[in-house]
Order: sequence, then C-alpha cells, then structure tokens
Amino acid sequence: MFGRIKEDIKSVFDRDPAARTTFEVLTNYPGLHAIWGHCISNWFWRNNLKWLARTVSTIVRWFTGVEIHPGATIGRRFFIDHGMGVVIGETAEIGDDCTVYHGVTLGGTSWSAGKRHPTLANNVVIGAGAKVLGPLIVGENARIGSNAVVVKDVPQGATVIGIPGRVVKSRDEKAEESRSKLANKLGFDAYAVVTDSPDPVAKAIGRLLDHVNLMDEKMLNMAKAVHDLGGDVCQKDLPPVHVSEFKEYEKEAALKRKKEVDSFDPKI
Repeated sequence: MFGRIKEDIKSVFDRDPAARTTFEVLTNYPGLHAIWGHCISNWFWRNNLKWLARTVSTIVRWFTGVEIHPGATIGRRFFIDHGMGVVIGETAEIGDDCTVYHGVTLGGTSWSAGKRHPTLANNVVIGAGAKVLGPLIVGENARIGSNAVVVKDVPQGATVIGIPGRVVKSRDEKAEESRSKLANKLGFDAYAVVTDSPDPVAKAIGRLLDHVNLMDEKMLNMAKAVHDLGGDVCQKDLPPVHVSEFKEYEKEAALKRKKEVDSFDPKI
C-alpha cells in the first residue's frame, strides 16, 4: 500500500511542475485523495460490502469533487489533475500511468447492466472537460483533447479532438524521433513542432524540418556512393546552421501578442 502511495506522489512530481514538496502534494491534491479513497471503497466493493463502498465513495466525492464508482478498476500511477468534476463509472477500466484533467467523464451510454463504460490502456491522457462514453477502448499513448466527445474506439497513439471526436493524428514514432533529433540539432524545441500542433507557423517549421532531414539523408547517401566510386566530394563538414534569428522572431511575436491582449477592450 505504501509503495503505491509513493508511486502516486512521484507521478505528481513527474506530471505537474507546480508541485513543490511531498507534504504539499499529500495535503493539497484532491485527485490523489480521491484515488486513495477509491482503493478503500473498491476493497469494500470486492468483498460484497456494497453499501459501505458506496458510502465511502460519496464521502470522498464531498471532499474532493471527484466521483469514482467503487466498482471501477484503476491501474498504477493514475493522476487526476485538479480533480473537480471528474466522473468515472462502475465498469470503467483504467491502465497504468494514465492522466485525466478536471471535468472529464468516463461514462456510459446505456442503462443495461454489464460493461458500459470505457477502457483506457496505458499512458492515456484526457484533457479537461472531455467526455468518453460507452464500452469503447482507448489505445495506449492516445491523447484526447479538451472538451472532446468520444463515442468510438481510439487507435493506439492517436490524438482525438472535437464533437464528435475525430482522429487528427496517428502517431508515427520513427518520424517523430527523426524530427526531434533534427530540431534539437538546430536549436528548436521539438515539442513545438509536432505535426498536430494548432499553430500554423509551428506546423510549417515541422514540415520544413522533415524536408531538410530527408534532403540531408539523400545527400549523404549520394556523397557516400560517389566517394565509393573514387570521387572526392563532401570531405568537409557542412557549415553549422544558426537559428537565433528564429528565436528572436519568436520573442518579438510573443511580445506583440502580449501587447495586443493588454490593449484589448472588451467593451468594443
């Protein structure tokens, strides 16, 4: 039991940069309190003490704003950030290392008995206000955007947004790794150039990095082939690429946006 508590506390530090001390996490994270309360209510539920299980669950909801049915199955290192308004149904199943934010519902679409709530595989992240409804399966490493309404299965590694939820990105690990390496080499933050970013500038930079990376590979292969045939090409290293200009542009753009927000008049 104490081992799982330590895991839960560590998961908070891994996923919430606002966490400062263990004592702060223990006393001020209702998501953790809700999960620990569920461990108690779930034990009562599995030992056929149904009323007592529901009573403990209700008390935990009063104190945390998180409603987890005692019959739900929850894996290790589950993290509920902020917590308020989270609802997890009776037959929901949650894998290891999953994260949900406030206002998330793992609900049912039927009044019939039996499996009627979602199953989340490992490493799933569900954004604030999202609704995942029905006995569907959300694959490993999937991401569900804020306020999305998901009513059908989500593939492994996919990103889902909208109402109803639609897949906007299927994960290509090889492409992501290649882009990240090149972005780090050039000085970009790889997190800002993922293909599903809503920022059109970031998306354009991501495409540019893909193009540059592919051209580099083709040129290296061509140079190697010529060198093997006895040619003397590309013996010198390529000159370094500096992207400080892009960083300065980014700072200027951020400053401009801040000025526009500060000068906005809601009465207009």
